[in-house]
Amino acid sequence: MLKKQDIDNINKWSHTIIDAVEKVFFGKRDVIEKILVSLLCGGHVLVEDVPGVGKTILARAMAVCLGGEFRRIQCTPDLLPADVIGVSVYNPKESSFKFHPGPILSNIVLVDEINRATPRTQSALLEAMAENQITVEGRRVALPAPFFLMATENPIEFEGTFPLPEAQKDRFFMALKIGYPPRAAESLILETQRRTTHPVTDLKPVSNLRAVSDIQKIVVNVQVDDGLKGYILDIVEASRKHHLFQLGISPRGSLALYKGAQALAALRGRDFVTPEDIKELALPILCKRVIIKSEQMIKGITEETALTQLIDSLELPVLKGVLE
Repeated sequence: MLKKQDIDNINKWSHTIIDAVEKVFFGKRDVIEKILVSLLCGGHVLVEDVPGVGKTILARAMAVCLGGEFRRIQCTPDLLPADVIGVSVYNPKESSFKFHPGPILSNIVLVDEINRATPRTQSALLEAMAENQITVEGRRVALPAPFFLMATENPIEFEGTFPLPEAQKDRFFMALKIGYPPRAAESLILETQRRTTHPVTDLKPVSNLRAVSDIQKIVVNVQVDDGLKGYILDIVEASRKHHLFQLGISPRGSLALYKGAQALAALRGRDFVTPEDIKELALPILCKRVIIKSEQMIKGITEETALTQLIDSLELPVLKGVLE
């Protein structure tokens, strides 16, 4: 049973984090909130957007405000798995090998242009995402907790890239597009970021990693009405039969939507999920978990438009177990 104080504390915590990040990442409060949803669900985020919209700044600001260690991996075709996970180096004086950890052994990791890394290196990243561990010379090494990975892809440049297969994109909890900032927010960028150092260097931690771990344990107890469980199942089952989709949503997708709705409700100060929580998260969580039929793609149908059409065709459930 959730305590009202716990939910109030989570709501206050979310406002504190979002307000702090917004000091350097303007006009995208909803994006920051969805990043927090993924973090609290133990998932990872794929950001597909054009260069220069603040992906690196967002990840750095989140790491600083949460009090975690941040590392950035710039993917290139010659990047090796050892460059990501680390390597053992022989010490002749001690006649032994010493493991030098790679950047993946951090709390928050930005993997920039993940599709420029070779499939071999991508597999090392995906092991870390799926199992919260890496394998070094046959030995398993646990990743720090909490561990959160944010990967980026450039959707307008494909030369020299190794696109992630659709099955690998399903490993990401959520896929986001940041988009261009509103005019007022871009005006703030011009005013505040013309200095020699970026304002992100002025940020201070407003939370700690222990708080993140504690909140992760609380949000799984947020109430989900039976009607909403049925609504999630209606969405995934409809995707498997819908004429626009070649591949529907997997059970991993339905579980992600369920957990994401719980986290979003808690961040907004509720101990129960509403249909609007599910509708709001459906596209970012499910859009990379479906494949459109080729003949529909030729007509210009995208994952977003197909999912929107599917969800709009379903009736919202009426809550019986909770009252607002």
